[in-house]
Amino acid sequence: MSATYALLQFSADPWNARFEDPERRLAFTVTMVDENPNLIMKIAREAPWAQQHPDIMGPNNSYLYFGPSRTPGHLIYGNSTYHTMAQARNRKKETSTSRYFWAQNGREYKWRVAPQRLECVDSKGNVLALWETSQLADPFAAKLTIKHAALSIITEIVTTLTLNRIAQVSNWQ
Repeated sequence: MSATYALLQFSADPWNARFEDPERRLAFTVTMVDENPNLIMKIAREAPWAQQHPDIMGPNNSYLYFGPSRTPGHLIYGNSTYHTMAQARNRKKETSTSRYFWAQNGREYKWRVAPQRLECVDSKGNVLALWETSQLADPFAAKLTIKHAALSIITEIVTTLTLNRIAQVSNWQ
């Protein structure tokens, strides 16, 4: 049985949020860095949580660079080359709500997108991460449940999750 980890998202705002584990260790922060002339966001994997999981790999940070009026632009993982936001949210069928992305490990992953639930799956259909909005009584806005196998691409997962949430609230196609 594969281990799972929970990250609680505080703030329903996809532009500005933080993720903590149940022990209140900061795991990720999503912040707006600059908005002049266009919005730049930083998604940072934080040491208090990352140090608890030696299997975490990949970049510590990603940056989202938006176009004018917060239109889709491009993103960068760590110091790598940039990818367009469209590449990080590729749709294979016109009628599908699923969005595909390529991680830095060279593998393709898919987000199954629904209004209050997003599932990240690998090419075999195995669920690697599940994001769900919380109940009204919960002190957090949403919960991200991650399988151990997802730790090697955790920054890519949180980045593309954030991008898909922004796309939802911005009504991008």
